[in-house]
Amino acid sequence: MTTARHVTLIGAPTDIGAGARGASMGPEALRVAGLAEALRAHGVDVLDRGNLAGPSNPWLPPTDGYRHLDEVTAWNRSVHDAVHAALGDGRMPILLGGDHCLGLGSISAVARHCRETGKKLRVLWLDAHADFNTSKLTPSGNIHGMPVACLCGHGPQQLIEIGGHIPAIDPKWIRQIGIRSVDEGEKRFVHEVGLEVFDMRYIDEMGMRHTMELALATMDANTHLHVSFDVDFLDPDIAPGVGTTIPGGPTYREAQLCMEMIADTGRMASLDVMELNPALDVRNKTALVAVDLIESLFGKSTLMRK
Repeated sequence: MTTARHVTLIGAPTDIGAGARGASMGPEALRVAGLAEALRAHGVDVLDRGNLAGPSNPWLPPTDGYRHLDEVTAWNRSVHDAVHAALGDGRMPILLGGDHCLGLGSISAVARHCRETGKKLRVLWLDAHADFNTSKLTPSGNIHGMPVACLCGHGPQQLIEIGGHIPAIDPKWIRQIGIRSVDEGEKRFVHEVGLEVFDMRYIDEMGMRHTMELALATMDANTHLHVSFDVDFLDPDIAPGVGTTIPGGPTYREAQLCMEMIADTGRMASLDVMELNPALDVRNKTALVAVDLIESLFGKSTLMRK
């Protein structure tokens, strides 16, 4: 696949859907950690489009079950347009978040591109959280807990229609990995729609290799693989710089294996890097780990075998 060698970085500096401020500084922290330079060292052509613009965070309580709905919609529309344009140019978009509500704009754009080009879509959602809440299920109204539900057609009209097709994706296209924090009502909803979830207990019992073999199974040459990487997927010991740290995530080696197995497929064609919060980080440690893992998605490997 050629697109993997041509990457467009798209910064989305907002914490509009989050419960803590600071994810708006994530794109710059990834740049400071040397993301573009690291990718170029692997022979990747990198075009950094800079940052998208959007409304600032008014930091208000929820209205009718949602916080900042209009602002979240505006940000997701510009993310959708930028990601869709990059794919149209034959390049691989890497969205630098920003909180995970932006996964809605990104993945709806990828799904639209797949419909236009006749490709199948597979989404890997690497996260501590299922992000399958609705306004009825969560009192906080923080939309970064809702993007997967919105993508599957469960959410406010202005969000679910962004990609021009409702629902944007079928739940069967998603594999969630590393999940360890799910609200009670959300858990029932996840089971109802049949989302495939490899939670931390599954990874503990079966190992990361078996987990990834299943998550990556049945893809073919016509599959577009999208990776949505929430940095809180990682154990907080190695990635403290996130707004919602949940202990017991994948270790550094488990995360590396996850990324290396994704790279081995040669199918990754778009990527989100979300929820990095430098305000809560220690000397940009989390951004450096994220860049290291992204390098593995592009074929950096510790393997000595031929």
